[in-house]
Amino acid sequence: MQGLNSASISYNLKGWLLDLYPSNMGEMTLWIISETGQRLKLIDQFQPKIYAAGNEEDLYRLTKRLVDYKPVIAWRFTEKYANLQDAEKSKVLEVTLTDCREASGIAQKILKFGYEELKLGNVDIPGAQAYLYNCDIFPLAFIGIHAQDNRLTYNLLDSVESEDYVIPHLRMLWVDVEVAKAKKIPSFRDPIAKIKLKSDVKETVIDVGNEQEKLLAFVKSIKETDPDIILTHGGDHTLLPYLARRALLNGVSDQFVLGREPMPLVATQKSGTAFFSYGRVYFKAPMRRLYGRVHIDTGNTFIYRECGLEGLIEVSRTCRVPLHRAARSSIGTIMSSLQLYQAVKDVILIPWKKREPENFKSAWELLIADRGGFIFEPKLGLHDWVGEIDFSSMYPTLMATRNISAETILCDCCPDSASRVPELGYNICEKRIGIVPKTLRLILNKRADYKRLRNEAQDTRLREIYDKRQTALKWILVTCFGYLGYKNARFGKVDAHIAVCAFARDTLLKTANLAEEHGFQIVHGIVDSLWLKKEGAVAQDFLELCKCISDETDVPISFEGRYRWIVFLPSRMHEGVPVLNRYYGVFETGKIKVRGVEARRRDTPRFIRDAQLDMIKALSKAVDSQDFMGMLPEALNVLRSYAKKLIAREVAVQDLFINKQLSMNPNDYTHNVLQAIAATQLANEGVEVSAGQTVRYLITDADSKRLNNRVKAADLADEDTRYDVEKYMEMLLLAGANILSPFGYTVENLNFVVQNQRQEALNL
Repeated sequence: MQGLNSASISYNLKGWLLDLYPSNMGEMTLWIISETGQRLKLIDQFQPKIYAAGNEEDLYRLTKRLVDYKPVIAWRFTEKYANLQDAEKSKVLEVTLTDCREASGIAQKILKFGYEELKLGNVDIPGAQAYLYNCDIFPLAFIGIHAQDNRLTYNLLDSVESEDYVIPHLRMLWVDVEVAKAKKIPSFRDPIAKIKLKSDVKETVIDVGNEQEKLLAFVKSIKETDPDIILTHGGDHTLLPYLARRALLNGVSDQFVLGREPMPLVATQKSGTAFFSYGRVYFKAPMRRLYGRVHIDTGNTFIYRECGLEGLIEVSRTCRVPLHRAARSSIGTIMSSLQLYQAVKDVILIPWKKREPENFKSAWELLIADRGGFIFEPKLGLHDWVGEIDFSSMYPTLMATRNISAETILCDCCPDSASRVPELGYNICEKRIGIVPKTLRLILNKRADYKRLRNEAQDTRLREIYDKRQTALKWILVTCFGYLGYKNARFGKVDAHIAVCAFARDTLLKTANLAEEHGFQIVHGIVDSLWLKKEGAVAQDFLELCKCISDETDVPISFEGRYRWIVFLPSRMHEGVPVLNRYYGVFETGKIKVRGVEARRRDTPRFIRDAQLDMIKALSKAVDSQDFMGMLPEALNVLRSYAKKLIAREVAVQDLFINKQLSMNPNDYTHNVLQAIAATQLANEGVEVSAGQTVRYLITDADSKRLNNRVKAADLADEDTRYDVEKYMEMLLLAGANILSPFGYTVENLNFVVQNQRQEALNL
């Protein structure tokens, strides 16, 4: 590991960009993995630019206020697209800053000067991302670097569109800590028992000496191993703050350096943040940054948890977000980065504060427009040989192929456009491609290529890599539609969101008509999928239908397969009322597909989930509906066996833990719901518990008058903790009834099926 200062030396090298961040004033520090495997620190000057657009006289007056303002290096007038909808460039003021961290402060200062009417652009782009956009490079890109006259210049030897890119060997290190806890739950006051390190080549346990010696041995091991990526579980919220706190108490905080920069890890106990998204409250722990390395907290990352390192690298490269930030960001934030880059490339100012309102609509127009996707209610019950066809990324494909973006829907430049939104008649721009379609084409093309490569690959490892990459891109595509209507999205607009829904309804209706013309009966349909059956139809008939639909709608559609049998379930609350996404079935291949039942819920205890899945597996042996009915006794036997285990208390308490996400802080609950009681137990033990976090607990006595006796937080429970057999039996029978309800089974008659075990439970 060594540093090269571009201010003092001239050089050329090739390598991969691992990490970057603003460092000294006006500087960006980069860490490169060279072709020879060296880890090199480079420094470049970086003075970003922000923009102001509006009345020219106001802009000229503003320049006089900026002359003596230290964070401003220079200003000039240039031409940019001031608004996303503009067809022509405008004269705007470009302000060059001393440092990227000054941008928001200067923007606030401009408002205080009294220029509220000016539109400020490119203000709040994260500094590292602004540098990537400006230099047109991306994380883990293979680049040629030339240093001369205090500046770095790059020759991109890679492509963001590439699917066969090469990544250098990344040194990985897992870090875990065992605490010598005084109580059941460890605290920052408890000393370190041992520190466990696991790399690609060896495992190390640091458990010798006093606590100070353990900490220094840990720092030494990190320095010797020199990992590129440090993996922890709970590192952001607990582990790293705990270690830093122990270093402070042991007088070695100034030596506690885990990054490649000589910067000790500070013992701050920052609180996380709770945020609301899509009807749920989420918790995000504060980032613990190790400069020069990438720290991934596996408990504080969505992309890494869902798609592994390969998926994380893919979205980081494609959307130009540094690895450490991509690991912790929401999918929407990652996807937005690609749109920001496209705006910079197209010289469109990125609005600091979104000002794009929804176009006015009458009550009738709202009734017609705001309707969402189209559905065909499922035909309840058991069906034989139903085929499923699904559009591949339907909404993103419509956005890309129909040119749907905030600036293209109802544009001023093409009022007579021949391209119109179905039902609504909105005009779509014919003179330019919108930012959203431009960015989506890249994602759609790459994902399609990865799926093809995955299916063609003979090597298991390669197939896994391609699958993780396409899955990561799938999440970007899943998010893009919602973001189009999100009120704070830079390039979103409700009218564009509505237009996508209109195209989707039109596409599904055309698909349904084509299916019926080919003799198929629609069993169920939801937004972008149809379940069809036809007497005597074979797989080839479905494939031919898919080709016809794709040709007609210009949206790819695939045949997912035929079910030997499939059961569409009613509402749990209202018998006989269809529910869109509650079903289970078995494909010809034997693969089971389950949606909308307990086995798919995150808060279902493992024991209940396993019982329901095992019941379905017993039924999966059936080859058709007639055989299915004959298998019902076997499914009931599975239920009996699980009931017997529960009664005999042979179930491990870990398999009965319930995971519930807190919708508010524990003290804010007005009702004594079980998750709030468990959260309060943790808080009383000194654990920080906030809205958005997930609490695990065991039901011990659900009907107890003493709140604390009703549940036990998982961290406070052990193998000897007694669980409420009666309550878990209710949950077990409900899970059984939910999948067997079309065949006349209820909780009451399933109770009769397992009555011997049930009676034993009541006597306990």
